Amino acid sequence: MRGDKVEVLVDTGNGSVRAFEIAATKSGRRVEVSTLRNMVEVAEVTRTGQPVRTARFLTSRVVAIVEHPAADGAQRGRATGTQGNGPAPGRPQAP
Repeated sequence: MRGDKVEVLVDTGNGSVRAFEIAATKSGRRVEVSTLRNMVEVAEVTRTGQPVRTARFLTSRVVAIVEHPAADGAQRGRATGTQGNGPAPGRPQAP
């Protein structure tokens, strides 16, 4: 879902940690995380499952993986029309 985001924290080897962020950029896309033998793969995929962008990290260097799911459309205030939302601003309410 658009707005999904995965943050990967990676040890750079010199005592610091670097953050990488992979996000679903368009509607219908999602972010998937998979762990292989020695790799963590984060991919943005389409509805049909085809990867658009992929990031791979060595498992031994990954400090944390933080997933930030997108909010539901209703929670983000994406209502269609004004039905059930009260009167439009500046218009009096009908008796």
